[in-house]
Amino acid sequence: MDGANMITAFLPCRKGSQRIPDKNIKPFAGIDGGLLKIKLQQLIACKRIDNIVVSSNDDRVLSFTESLNHSKITIDERADHLGSNSTTTDELIRYVPTLIDQGHILWTHVTSPFMNENDYTKLIEQYDESLKQGYDSLMTVLKVQGFIWSQSGPISYNRDELKWPMTQNIDPLYEIDSGAFISSVENYLTFNDRIGDSPKLIEQEKVKSVDIDWPDDFDFAEALWQRKL
Repeated sequence: MDGANMITAFLPCRKGSQRIPDKNIKPFAGIDGGLLKIKLQQLIACKRIDNIVVSSNDDRVLSFTESLNHSKITIDERADHLGSNSTTTDELIRYVPTLIDQGHILWTHVTSPFMNENDYTKLIEQYDESLKQGYDSLMTVLKVQGFIWSQSGPISYNRDELKWPMTQNIDPLYEIDSGAFISSVENYLTFNDRIGDSPKLIEQEKVKSVDIDWPDDFDFAEALWQRKL
């Protein structure tokens, strides 16, 4: 395949999650290897993904990934200064093009277990179509259409017009759910970002947007996973 058209999945798994210790690799819903195993199986099964780069400074993540011995997978033993609690996403973004130097990058996370190989295939197809429409990148979002406030007051509607409008008449907002970001290596280098300046927002159903960030999220996702089996 022409390298310019290759899709490489980037899967960051840093060591030392503060909110959910060992969340990448701890057993999930009775599955040894947990969220990492689930996500790698999904990415491997997606035929539109050519390569998978697993980047981690956690020996357990690296060891489990290596045990799969799959030809799609490249392991990056990330330096600790790029995998600490103080490492910013911006720093990691600048690092990615040193690992992937051509084609397009699909950045995803183990913490989105309900996005499967079929979802990734569809997203890549939507990305291809979006490029033809003038967009330069793609990211998944959850539509939020309701009474959204900050500490200063409402931000999704105007109470001077109606104090309690029907929610279906409120203009929707979109929460980035961290499910997937697809962009070219060129955009990473140009913008120092995992999206370009004209991203296509792909709305996901609520279950696909589940992002495991807090202990309650982990428990909820486990229960939902077992219920969907």
